[in-house]
Amino acid sequence: MIDYGYQIQKLFLEMMLADANAFVRVQNIYNVENFDPQLRPAAEFIEKHSNKYGTLPDLKQIEAMTEIKLEPLSEEINESHYDWFYEEFEKFTKRQELERAVLKAADFLEQGNFEPVLPLVKNAVEISLTKDMGTDYFENPKERLKAIKENNGQTPTGWVTLDAKLYGGFNRGELQIFAGGSGSGKSLFMQNLAVNWIEQGLNGVFITLELSEDLCAMRIDSMITGTPSKDIFKNLDDVEMKVKMKAKTMGKLQIKYLPAQSNINDIRAFVKELQIKTNRKIDFMCIDYLDLLMPATAKVSPNDLFVKDKYVSEEIRNLAKELDILMVTASQLNRSAVEEVEFDHSMISGGISKINTADNVFGIFTSRAMRERGKYQIQLMKTRSSAGVGQKIDLDFDVDTLRIVDNGQPSMGHSNSPANIMNTIKAKSTVTEEPQKEKLDQLLKRFKK
Repeated sequence: MIDYGYQIQKLFLEMMLADANAFVRVQNIYNVENFDPQLRPAAEFIEKHSNKYGTLPDLKQIEAMTEIKLEPLSEEINESHYDWFYEEFEKFTKRQELERAVLKAADFLEQGNFEPVLPLVKNAVEISLTKDMGTDYFENPKERLKAIKENNGQTPTGWVTLDAKLYGGFNRGELQIFAGGSGSGKSLFMQNLAVNWIEQGLNGVFITLELSEDLCAMRIDSMITGTPSKDIFKNLDDVEMKVKMKAKTMGKLQIKYLPAQSNINDIRAFVKELQIKTNRKIDFMCIDYLDLLMPATAKVSPNDLFVKDKYVSEEIRNLAKELDILMVTASQLNRSAVEEVEFDHSMISGGISKINTADNVFGIFTSRAMRERGKYQIQLMKTRSSAGVGQKIDLDFDVDTLRIVDNGQPSMGHSNSPANIMNTIKAKSTVTEEPQKEKLDQLLKRFKK
């Protein structure tokens, strides 16, 4: 391990003074406190002078003001030397910040104050130079647009019509939310998505904060074997054989129950442990469901749904980015949506905060009669990377195997609106008005008699 002592720290300052670009590049991690006490006055003077006058001080100025003599660099120094500087200065800063964070954390722990410890250490560990300088808009527009096309809709959902509306499917690092009322099938949709993805050979995790692991697994047994859920226990040997056969061609799926009020750090810890023990990188995660999680980064009252859901949805999306995975969760629709056939953002429990964070939001429209007829409808409430907002997709539901599949026929205008679907499934009377009138006349005659 390199000992970042006085001489190396002095060289860091000299290299910054020799190239203003180098000083600018390290500004986001430059901290006077990290330098040796003997060099700190010079580091502080450099910072204050550049902030006030917009330019770096001269070596003579520094010596006159701080009595610290810094040397000019050799003319032979080049770009590769500065590559070394950026790499080593980042390591030096991270180590200094982490050492200081650990000492502060020890003080907090001794006082019994645990809350500041995690963010303190996390901020130190995550220190890094800004290496990605963004996109030069005018440089190579064709390649820029091709990259968008290739990266959009990376993974199909398994529902062809939905994929078409999303220009291909879901993207890693993004947050998808399925919103539905109580009993609408939020868990079923995520379980079906998990099956669709393991059929594509992807590895995933299904986090359940409500249903038991056994019940989730049994539902998936029905889905992947085609065995009606009511017949699972009658055909245990057959189900076992089919599941083991499917395991040879499918990706892996881990189902994990966590108690309600868990937070994203509980999920993160589980995933890391799973990856260590199985040496398996996960491709997707389904969290059933967002409303049952609590924030990890802030203390929020469970009754303040707007703020709670804002933090939770941001943390879930950040985890998706961190792990580079497909992320799907669900949310409850509030009471105002019960009698509605067209959903809007105001009907999401907790309000607009989670809508703002999510990349795609889908409303699950159904009724008991629709489910009995094997029908679901998905309403696209928000899509960040496509023009699908406001469109609707009809899906078929097998009440025996719990499988939700795409019939491949997109909704056509008003003919498949929720109101029209409801009209088609309502029992319609075959009694005409004329016989009704005759019966009424007969009753009136009897009454007069």
